[in-house]
Amino acid sequence: MAEQEKKRGNRLGIWFFKTTMRLSGLRGAYALLYPVCFWYACFDRAAVRSALPYISRRFPKLSATRRWWVACKLFVSQGKNLIDRHALVAGAVSFETEIVGYDQVAALEGGFILLTSHVGNWQTVMHSLERLDKTVHLLMRPEANPALRKAVQVDAEESRVKIISPDQHLAGMVEVMQALEQGDIVSIMGDRTYGADGVGIRFLDDEACFPYSAFHIAASARCPVVVLLSSKTGVNSYSVDMAEVIHPKLVRGTDRKEQLRGWVQQYADILENYLLAYPLQYFIFHDIWADGE
Repeated sequence: MAEQEKKRGNRLGIWFFKTTMRLSGLRGAYALLYPVCFWYACFDRAAVRSALPYISRRFPKLSATRRWWVACKLFVSQGKNLIDRHALVAGAVSFETEIVGYDQVAALEGGFILLTSHVGNWQTVMHSLERLDKTVHLLMRPEANPALRKAVQVDAEESRVKIISPDQHLAGMVEVMQALEQGDIVSIMGDRTYGADGVGIRFLDDEACFPYSAFHIAASARCPVVVLLSSKTGVNSYSVDMAEVIHPKLVRGTDRKEQLRGWVQQYADILENYLLAYPLQYFIFHDIWADGE
């Protein structure tokens, strides 16, 4: 059984930040993050350890002290994204979102795979995709933290963001293929296996293990894979990048896993290049370099 990860959100904490946001806006809520994140950086060793595999590879020349400081800043960056998520769902704030590559994605016919990463704020991204007038199905286990699940309102009856659980029969593949056939979007996380099959690729000058299911599904469904990356660029602004589109097509007589590895490596290169510009927007908090193929 996979080790259950510690959830660091609760109703009281979320209520406190939401109340502060109503009284003093985003900047007031952000101000609360600094002492909270500093406390985590000082006393929650598990949280710091979970950030170090990424930090040590993205910033290999930093001393141990400076890596700890980067971890603290990474916690603050993630906290701002979480506050923004709640503000957006509550209708308290509107964010300006620049979408790079929107026209080419809007021109795609039929359904497609939306390959996401632990980058930026996926909730803001989902709202920006409303312009495509498609239902988005997230291939993920339902949020185990009831406070966060209620706050983000995923899978609500009126929402066009739905969940397909991999715990269903055949890991939800029947529902995934149905969604693609009817022209919907299926969103799959591309940079962590969560126990699924993966392949070894080069990422940040070391071998990491990424899942290949998104490309396998896309090749079977004959649909494209749109790589989606997002970042917070200001207090009230985000950037969403959908400029990279991959068209997987399996060739008979060639090793299937090696073909999939090539597309996964292409995606990993895109993600790595993005992190050169936005290093404090990557919230992986897991040693994907220790995951075996």
